[in-house]
Amino acid sequence: MAQQPAPPTLPVPDEVGRLYDRYTGLGSATLGENLHFGYWDTPDSPVPLEEATDRLTDLMTDRLRIRPGARVLDLGCGTGRPALRIADRTGADVTGISISHKQVERATALAADRGLADRVRFERADAMDLPFGEDSFDAVIALESIIHMPDRAHVLRQVGRVLRPGGRLVLTDFFERAPIPDAGRPAVERYLREFMMTMVQAEDYPPLLRQAGLWFEELTDISEPTLRRTFIELSARISSSAQRLAADYGGELVEQFNPADMTDVEEFGHLLVVAVRPVR
Repeated sequence: MAQQPAPPTLPVPDEVGRLYDRYTGLGSATLGENLHFGYWDTPDSPVPLEEATDRLTDLMTDRLRIRPGARVLDLGCGTGRPALRIADRTGADVTGISISHKQVERATALAADRGLADRVRFERADAMDLPFGEDSFDAVIALESIIHMPDRAHVLRQVGRVLRPGGRLVLTDFFERAPIPDAGRPAVERYLREFMMTMVQAEDYPPLLRQAGLWFEELTDISEPTLRRTFIELSARISSSAQRLAADYGGELVEQFNPADMTDVEEFGHLLVVAVRPVR
């Protein structure tokens, strides 16, 4: 009889914040200032990880369809590089939120260093209770952040509230492309557990969005150009810098951050979602 998957443990926002307070430096030392996956057009593309992560930001930004002066919410902003890139490329004003104090501090410093503090700002806030009024933003982007939130339906309702009519939401999420085999399940469960994440089924999204007053426009599986190559790149970086990372961040942190275990779990997927708040 096949082993049944363990029930997921729902993330607790404050605990996620403390996790990223611990991992902010380690993430920047391995992924760079983009704490998300890269995007490569072909498996053998020579593009380095830093450029590939910018490419994923650009792929999502293009789907926001924003103009100079637009107000954008970066939901789970990490250390700020995506928000700064969005502002640079589009001329938009960007507000980034994170549940991590350390991420907000680092992102704010980056905005000041880049001379963009007048158009890009960051604050600590919980996506489950957004501190913004109705119709506050022209667009919302969520780069691999909804994976950390305990109730996707509630978060999407919050997005629907702060997004103006005609405004667009673009996010990425983890999903189960196919039943995960017994051989791959321990790695996936450990990855989700240690980084306080959950995953969904792709077919969950249309009803979730409708319940939030949003209409889905696109559901695209972007696993092939993102996941495996990023896990391989991260594994190589961590292996080559293990002693330095252990000295700087502690052996426990480095031991937990083990992306090599995920490189061959093809059933673990990366989903791109685009939705629109309809104009009544």
